[in-house]
Amino acid sequence: MKCVICKHGQTNPGLVTVTLERENSLVVIKKVPAEVCDNCGEYYLSDAITSQVLQRAEVAINNGAEVEIIRYVA
Repeated sequence: MKCVICKHGQTNPGLVTVTLERENSLVVIKKVPAEVCDNCGEYYLSDAITSQVLQRAEVAINNGAEVEIIRYVA
């Protein structure tokens, strides 16, 4: 697909690091499957991957994590 941010690049499958922050918690999830723009690096997550990422972040935050680094495993 064409990148909606830079409008020049095409997206290709790749792995990205997703960083989420809520109040005093920081959750970093590495090696998340995404479509990545070959021009600007913007990434797009599918609905299913987004749901999984948000669930994992929510668990970390609910467990009291201030900083949590997670390796994404499908």
